Amino acid sequence: MSEFLTFSELLALSLPGLPISLSGFAKRAKAEGWRSNPALYRKAEGREGGGGFEYHISLLPKIAQIRFAMVMAGTDDRAAKAIKARKDALWARFNKLSKDHKAICEKRLNVLRRVEQLVCDRSIRRDAAVAIATFDADVQKSAYYEWRKMTEGLDPEDHLAALAPDFAGNDGTAADLAECHPKAWEVLASDYLRPEKPAFSACYRRMAKAAKRNGWEPVPSERTLRRRMEADVGKAAALLKRQGKDKARTLVPAQRRSRAHFHAMQAVNMDGHKIDVFVDVPWNKKPVRFYLIGIQDLYSGLILSHRLAEAETWEAVRLVIGGMVERYGIPETMYIDNGKAFASKWISGDAVQRFRFKVKPEDPRGLLTTLGINVHFTRPYAGQSKPIERAWRDLAEAISKHPFCSGAYTGNKPDAKPENYMTRAIPYEDFRRHVTEQIEDHNEQLGRRAENCRGRSFIQTFEASMHAPSTIVRQPTAAQASLWLLASEAIKTKKGSGEIHYQGNRYWNVALNQYAGDKVVIRFDPDALHQPVKVYDLKSRLICEAKCIENTGFDNVDDARMQARLVKNHIKAIRQVADAHATLTAQQLGEIYSRGDKAKAEPEKVRPTVTRMVTSGNLALAPAQAPADAISEQHFETLFSRALGIVQSNGVIEFPSGNTPVSTASGVHVEPKSSEYGSGKKKGGENPPDK
Repeated sequence: MSEFLTFSELLALSLPGLPISLSGFAKRAKAEGWRSNPALYRKAEGREGGGGFEYHISLLPKIAQIRFAMVMAGTDDRAAKAIKARKDALWARFNKLSKDHKAICEKRLNVLRRVEQLVCDRSIRRDAAVAIATFDADVQKSAYYEWRKMTEGLDPEDHLAALAPDFAGNDGTAADLAECHPKAWEVLASDYLRPEKPAFSACYRRMAKAAKRNGWEPVPSERTLRRRMEADVGKAAALLKRQGKDKARTLVPAQRRSRAHFHAMQAVNMDGHKIDVFVDVPWNKKPVRFYLIGIQDLYSGLILSHRLAEAETWEAVRLVIGGMVERYGIPETMYIDNGKAFASKWISGDAVQRFRFKVKPEDPRGLLTTLGINVHFTRPYAGQSKPIERAWRDLAEAISKHPFCSGAYTGNKPDAKPENYMTRAIPYEDFRRHVTEQIEDHNEQLGRRAENCRGRSFIQTFEASMHAPSTIVRQPTAAQASLWLLASEAIKTKKGSGEIHYQGNRYWNVALNQYAGDKVVIRFDPDALHQPVKVYDLKSRLICEAKCIENTGFDNVDDARMQARLVKNHIKAIRQVADAHATLTAQQLGEIYSRGDKAKAEPEKVRPTVTRMVTSGNLALAPAQAPADAISEQHFETLFSRALGIVQSNGVIEFPSGNTPVSTASGVHVEPKSSEYGSGKKKGGENPPDK
């Protein structure tokens, strides 16, 4: 393409800084004198009449020349990137300007546009148009030419950003500040960035005094160093150092968490709140302040269970969890903070992410872990992670500042005590009923604007979700009742009997003999330690229910007799169990073990090769004789009695001959048989009379 172009060709190129119509080109050419120099224009070939001229591109504005060069050379990436980078830098600086400085840019741009309008629309020479526009804007002519130079090479839409005043700090960076001695600045910054939050003026005075004494020069003014503190340190760092990390967290927007994907009893959160009311209790002379421990459903915001306690203890936490489970069921997930009561081994023992206390292998499983509830520990006083913190704020207003508690309200902080501070104390039973009523009102209040409520109350939202077919809530079994009604403690049983010693009491059951010397878990009611306790192994399997063994008097015969009877019955029961299993005697075992040996065949006799016959009569074997008849037991006793009678009478036993009776030398007649005293003893068991 040639360097000489007609109006039509220029209009087709749509170059920046040029008119958008043929008439506009004609007016501009006449106003700027494009045909005043014959070397810069020529008659177009094949054209006649007006408008048949071609003009050199040097007559065009700079921006139009640059764009035309890009068109002629094709697409020059480096030039395009340079132009884009310049435009981005100009607008980035413009966006950081103050409102007053942006107004200055608009005023300058209006002057440039007024000149172009006068030249094009009214055919006024440019120098005259400049004079008119600058006079109306009350600025010097030199200012116009300076502003036009600032916009050269830029598209018209970028002129506003290019006309920004060149003041210090207009580009978003800090203005150049006066130099300060490094040591003086270090002392000032260290003094100001302290938790005590000293005033900047006091810090500057102390620093200036030290600088004068040590010769630290230069030291700028207080206002200059204050601006430097804001620019170099910043408000965020100063807030962190002076007010702590909790306050610095407010610099980041709070996370907004949705609970619409839950259903009722799917997830709950638990926390405690100290009530600002003095309560009169029978077990203490002075009034006390109670903690309100509660559980809230995350889906609906309903307070599921609550309890008053003098401190956040694991016993109170256990009872609150038990109240929720008994009434509504077992949730899937629970969010609690890592306080001592909630992270106790009795509540969350054996949890995967339990980062409090020393974890021991023999620790019992906590209540939440045993019930299969997923435990998530959160930061204390974190309303984003525990919405129940928001409920405590409403309940603190409803409970503590109620007219019923007038005179007993303590104030929510030490410097906010009311005028009638501690003029009365609420009786415990009355206060307990008051808390219950206020929580019920809290649950039944209509017009809730929570995400899932949509104008309903917490209880209505909860019941609607519970009645939905897709809501599934686990219900506890009868065997799980002891898990939350009683507390648990891992303890080692005594050797021998297996009895358990706890809090000065002794507990025992026959089944504990099997676990003598081992560690077990007992579950008990801390308010009734004399009642039987349930004994479990370390895997939460029930062993037995052990009764409390009471102490007896040293001289109490009845208790001693009952103890002896208990021991006797226990040993008898053990013997019966042992006899039921050991049914074979030692003799029967011996016969069983030796039965196989008797069945073995006798070994063959070893004989010599040559056998000698016995020929001597003296060595011959005597013929076998028939065995003597065996005497009966009755006959033996008769003969023995007869002989014993003869000996007692100093007689001599004669040999009988045939059937003739035998008599002794003393003339005592002895019968050969006696049916009455044959055994030396009467059948009735009496001894025979002396003869």
